[in-house]
Amino acid sequence: MNKFFNFLLGGLSFLGLTSCSTTSSTLNTSTVPELDIQRYMGHWYEIARFDHPFERGLEGCTADYELMDDGTVQVTNSGYKGSLEGKFKQSVGKARRPDDNVPGQLEVSFFMNFYSQYNVMELSPDYQYVLVGSKTDKYLWILSRTPQMNDKDLEYLLMRARQRGYETDNLIWVRH
Repeated sequence: MNKFFNFLLGGLSFLGLTSCSTTSSTLNTSTVPELDIQRYMGHWYEIARFDHPFERGLEGCTADYELMDDGTVQVTNSGYKGSLEGKFKQSVGKARRPDDNVPGQLEVSFFMNFYSQYNVMELSPDYQYVLVGSKTDKYLWILSRTPQMNDKDLEYLLMRARQRGYETDNLIWVRH
């Protein structure tokens, strides 16, 4: 937002480097019309994600976002390799809003100045859960402020992801 890309939000640099994805005509990656970046900051639990190399085999995944003095966001992604008792992995990156006219779209980098899209596509009014994607159908995350989500909110996000063109059967459910 040395982890996530080696992990998720070392992994999000991933987003810009992908190919062979669904075309924009079949995938809706539009973002929320408003995003209060201050409210978005803090601790998030990864509830589910699509499989990708930088997070493969990780459990107990979290993302922490901290607003920096220069307006960028420090992103710290972490998790445990293989099991909740496995080796702790962490990646620290940075995020920025490339266009103030598109508040729900961020760019995240975990490696030098290679940025990838981070689209806040669905966000609860109380900032308790979020659906995050990129410009392709290869990346999708469900994040929550709590390690488990209630069934109603989770079903809502899954329905919205399917309506947007994502294959939700491919989600990996993260243990906490």
